[in-house]
Amino acid sequence: MPKNVLARFHSRALTKRGKIAIAGACCLGTAALAFSAVPSSAETVTTGAPAVTAEAASSTPLKNVKGTVTDQLATDTVKLDALAAQKKAAAEAAQKQAAAKAAAQAAADAAAKKAAQERADQAASRSAQRPQMETVAATKTYANNLDGWIRESLDIMRAKGIPGSYSGLHRNIMRESSGNPMAINNWDINAANGIPSKGLLQVIQPTFNAYHVSGTSWNIYDPVANITAAANYAAHRYGSMDNVNSAY
Repeated sequence: MPKNVLARFHSRALTKRGKIAIAGACCLGTAALAFSAVPSSAETVTTGAPAVTAEAASSTPLKNVKGTVTDQLATDTVKLDALAAQKKAAAEAAQKQAAAKAAAQAAADAAAKKAAQERADQAASRSAQRPQMETVAATKTYANNLDGWIRESLDIMRAKGIPGSYSGLHRNIMRESSGNPMAINNWDINAANGIPSKGLLQVIQPTFNAYHVSGTSWNIYDPVANITAAANYAAHRYGSMDNVNSAY
């Protein structure tokens, strides 16, 4: 018998009731399959949803916590090192500034000390030079005559502490030599003894040598030297040439 004939036979054999029964069986099978796939309770369904989320979360790579902390510590260490370096640099700068200030102060003190020493040296130099200047200023010029000789001799006598006056010197000079510085006595006892009196105040050589005043000439005929030596002798023997009124 041909196969298609059997198929048509079976198809016609299915009745309306059979079709309903087959449909119901199919529904029951589908329901059974669905029931077996669904969890056994509502609680299981509720807790099942987060599990998917957790699984999804677990599938995401976790951040390296240890590495993050280490990086943070390293960053903090760098910051602390930088702060320490800044403090060290500030301290060194302060030390350099203090050293520079101290050096400047020392230089200023040295300069002030040097200036003070220079002023002191200049003052001492001026003080040392002043007497010379005063001596030069006090230097007089004397006339080359009897008046000038007496005045120059009186200035020397005052410097040496030898007493005497202009009038006392002039009076005795005029009596002894009449003002002639080259006068010599060749007739008295001194001349007889070989030591004649010479000069303005007629002084013998031994007396002139003994009472010679430093700073004057050693020439017995020098007017100033003769007057000053004679005045020195009279001061020692008579107290002053002013006290001499005759041969002495």
